[in-house]
Amino acid sequence: MIENKLLTEPLWEHKHLGEALPQSPHAVSVALPLWEDVIAYEEKIPSCIDSLKSIYPRFGFNPLVKAIADKALHSNGSDFTKSGWPFPNIHTANKAKAYCERINSNAQTYILEVSGLQCLIVDAKTTSIAKAFWQHTGLGASSRQAAIALNKEKAPSQNTGEAARKSICNRLAKIHGCDSGLIQLHPSGMAALTTALEALRKFRPHNSSIQIGFPYVDVLKLPQVIFEGSELLLNPSPEELAKQLDKQKPLALIVELPSNPMLQCVDLPLVAKMAHERGIPVIADDTIGTAVNIDPLPYVDLVFTSLTKSFAGRGDILAGSLIISPTSQWKGTLKELLPLVSVAELSDADAIALEQASTDVIERILKSNKACLNLKSRLEEHPNIKRILHPAQCPNFKLLMKKNAGFGCLLSFELKGDTSMAKRFYNSLKVCKGPSLGTIFTLVCPYVLLAHYKELDWAKKCGIPDSLIRVSVGLEPSEDLWDRFNHALNI
Repeated sequence: MIENKLLTEPLWEHKHLGEALPQSPHAVSVALPLWEDVIAYEEKIPSCIDSLKSIYPRFGFNPLVKAIADKALHSNGSDFTKSGWPFPNIHTANKAKAYCERINSNAQTYILEVSGLQCLIVDAKTTSIAKAFWQHTGLGASSRQAAIALNKEKAPSQNTGEAARKSICNRLAKIHGCDSGLIQLHPSGMAALTTALEALRKFRPHNSSIQIGFPYVDVLKLPQVIFEGSELLLNPSPEELAKQLDKQKPLALIVELPSNPMLQCVDLPLVAKMAHERGIPVIADDTIGTAVNIDPLPYVDLVFTSLTKSFAGRGDILAGSLIISPTSQWKGTLKELLPLVSVAELSDADAIALEQASTDVIERILKSNKACLNLKSRLEEHPNIKRILHPAQCPNFKLLMKKNAGFGCLLSFELKGDTSMAKRFYNSLKVCKGPSLGTIFTLVCPYVLLAHYKELDWAKKCGIPDSLIRVSVGLEPSEDLWDRFNHALNI
């Protein structure tokens, strides 16, 4: 497999800037080997941007998706002051169009079909609005759909795609311990959350959401920007949470298990009890913890997951799932509403790739658990480490753990000294460096710079330093991986 090569030959030097991670046309990560490369990426320096052979989906266009957008703009004789946004079907394109027109009443928008995909064309003043919808909702066309539209890949049969989706749902049902009829597959994890919020809005209209704990950027931005808003409560006491729930009567309470990048959990049994007593649904994101390790279903109403990450493990498949808890008081209502509000399912091509990639998911995640815990133990002993963040330090995470499970593949840490220490370490580290997580090869990034570059002061006020290093631990031989970290720590 292409991703295996990165276990022994990581792309970590400046000469690797912009290489796809893994080296697949559908890669969801991109090599940003130096701290300066991360800054250049965030500052949109042309020499950096022009070198990118891949990009994290939703944060930008995969080259195949960009080719579809460019084709749409060219085919209509449009000038390039406009922008094109490819979607998988007319329903998703219409949702994007309606959102753009709601935010900008003077928006100039239209939809153009390009080789079976639907491309929303917007004027320059509406581009940032279309970009926000694309990024936060995760409803855009996938690279595999674009490749098929461009005749670069062959379209699989619908029957094969349906069989793959059924197999994935059965696999997820076994891991979660629920009926497969409670599971939906989506084009991304954010598309799953979009669908969840759309469904809840049907019987809780005009309500904002509440999120507890420092969030993954789009889990907060989606309800804030696309829906009716969201209040962030970083670490509320039970009394403060009760006060806010009573005051706001939110659409839903959203939690991450654990949070990204601080890797902490709320007291889910307590928080869910407080929400349910007030008739408020609870939505959980278990992407980092994974259903192999934790079971939130007894406490929540909906669980969404980015299957792109640990479930796939390859780093070149975009997918998500949404699961109704069998114990939810709204189970019947949600089973009825979700199919009505869902506007896109996981494509045939993406489903086939995901089904094949996830055959070893349990075995692979259990190995990742051990690998991450091993690296954590070694880092704790190093004199240059200031602090480590890992779910093993969180009693609330342990409350949710399954028998013989682990803590996932992710850890974060700070180095002693100033930011220059973090830069020196990052630049010297001989592993792949870029966004995303859950791959079989180790991926490292200065997470706060990538996710919150334009709001670093806000992140700092939340207790999240911009020098924080996040590590998605892969399956490299443990001694080999430690040698790479130890070398970089000692420079």
